[in-house]
Amino acid sequence: MPVLHQMQVSGNCYKVRLAARQLGVELTLKDYGLHDGATRKPDFLTRNPNGRVPVLEFEDGRRLSESDAILWYLSEDTFLLPADRWGRAEVLQWMFFEQYSHEPYIAVARFWLSFAPTEELEKRRHLIPE
Repeated sequence: MPVLHQMQVSGNCYKVRLAARQLGVELTLKDYGLHDGATRKPDFLTRNPNGRVPVLEFEDGRRLSESDAILWYLSEDTFLLPADRWGRAEVLQWMFFEQYSHEPYIAVARFWLSFAPTEELEKRRHLIPE
C-alpha cells in the first residue's frame, strides 16, 4: 500500500487524500508536524529534497512529490481525468491556476492566521489584506 507522507492541516495533502478516497485507493498515512522540523531532517530529505509534503511513496521505493503530480498520477485512466485531450488540458489549466493564483494567497493567509506562531503573524499582518 502506498504511503502518503503528509500533514493533516495541509490543503495540498488534503486534496491527495480526497482524490484517493474518491478513487478507492488505500493509503497509509505518515504524519509530520507543522513546526517540528521533521521535513527538514535527512531521513525526510531523502524522500523529497524540497523538504515538503505531500510525498507519495510506493512499495517499490519510487516517490512522487508535488500534490498536483500525485493527483495526476492517481487520476490516470479514472473518472477524475477526462479521456479527451481538450478535457485533460482543462484539468491542467485548473490545476495550474489553483497552485499559482489561488494557493499562494489562500493557503499562506490561512497558515498565518491559524497556525503560525504569534510573532510570525505579527510580522506579516500588514500583508493579510493583500
